[in-house]
Amino acid sequence: MNAEIFRAYDIRGKYPTEINEEIAYALGKSYGSYIQEKYQEHCVVISRDNRLSSEALCQSFLKGLNSTGCNAIDYGQTTTPMNYYARYLNQMPGVMVTASHNPKDENGFKFSFDKGVINARGEMITDFKNYTFAGNFQKGDGHTEHQVIFDKYLEYLKYTIKLGNKKRKVIFDCGNGVTGLFVRKIFKNFNLNFEIINEISDGNFPNHHPDPAVAENMQMLQQEVLKQKADLGIAFDGDGDRIGVVTDKGEILPIEHYMVLMIRDMINKVPRKTFLYDVKCSGVLAEEIKRLGGEGICYRTGASYTEYKVLTDNLPFGGEYSGHIYFRDRTNDVCSAFYAALRLIEIMSKNPIKLSAMVEDIPKYYNTPEIKIPTPEAKKAEIMQNVKDYCLKNRYPINDIDGIRVNFTNGWALIRPSNTGSNIIFRAEAQVPEGVEILQNMFLPLIK
Repeated sequence: MNAEIFRAYDIRGKYPTEINEEIAYALGKSYGSYIQEKYQEHCVVISRDNRLSSEALCQSFLKGLNSTGCNAIDYGQTTTPMNYYARYLNQMPGVMVTASHNPKDENGFKFSFDKGVINARGEMITDFKNYTFAGNFQKGDGHTEHQVIFDKYLEYLKYTIKLGNKKRKVIFDCGNGVTGLFVRKIFKNFNLNFEIINEISDGNFPNHHPDPAVAENMQMLQQEVLKQKADLGIAFDGDGDRIGVVTDKGEILPIEHYMVLMIRDMINKVPRKTFLYDVKCSGVLAEEIKRLGGEGICYRTGASYTEYKVLTDNLPFGGEYSGHIYFRDRTNDVCSAFYAALRLIEIMSKNPIKLSAMVEDIPKYYNTPEIKIPTPEAKKAEIMQNVKDYCLKNRYPINDIDGIRVNFTNGWALIRPSNTGSNIIFRAEAQVPEGVEILQNMFLPLIK
């Protein structure tokens, strides 16, 4: 077993060289032993996405898990948020077999150890890795039962959503991910016109990769919104916990602008006006929160970290540049892209103007996409130290909660090691195009 599959938020690697049935079986034995020994938990929920390797990995994991005396409830194919909701309802730890937005030849496991829905992270995963390699597993005779979560999950989605009278036309893009199994069943319950593209669940992802944070993956949706003269386009990632948005003009809506719309809608309805965003987010978000009289928290990237922070600090709302969105103003959300879509549709159903007009007054800065620089795992720490030394030498103000965000008067640059792949990630923003070019020329050669 390659120790590098144990990452900051989950276990992830290429199939079948780094993640395969044998490794899944060993991980099941370790996980079942670990939660019984350290958390006194004896039953877990488990489900999987639609990747071609997910079913085989899930079954091997379950065999290992049951061999320790630990029981399981298998919900079959679900989105990741549906898995989280099953954990919440059953008050059990859980495992989701998925590699989220990574390439189709990768797979992995998102998991929790206790009754909460927040995934293991950081030192928790390091401790589990050490336990796994020690190999002192329990023996027993556990069993697995099969259940369905969809009906209860649908009721959860409907619970706090109240659409207005303006019936909108929406195009959904499932990217052939697991969301295609559920999107039609969900949105037919709401007052809207909708069409779906790339609905068929296919782990080969034949039309485009299901990652809405990458602009090229949004092109089909942009074209369809314009072709059908729709009010809105919504894209889901492969396992349904991240969202991408296209306006009526066929333009990609920056996730920070989506977050601004949500904060504007709720800020006068919540007692605590503090909102979280991650280090990748545009400065326009912090400025808008301040203008509205709220307080912003710039936090580290990673769903298991940001959602935990939103929960423990009792914040009404938070989100990440990647499209993870967390609501707690009405209900304790489980990072559902379906729910995030419904909240935007709800706002639009009560407002006669178009989405593009709703965001016209939000300042538009210039920025790069996430630039991924392939980097061996063993080199990441050295490169990050070189960047930090360079910034300290030049007395640049930095935020090092997650990588290094270098803050300037009219912009910023972010350099951070990816926790889901062998890359260093760079992103920069400035108020003028020349500023972005200057930041790239400053830092990209240093990284490369």
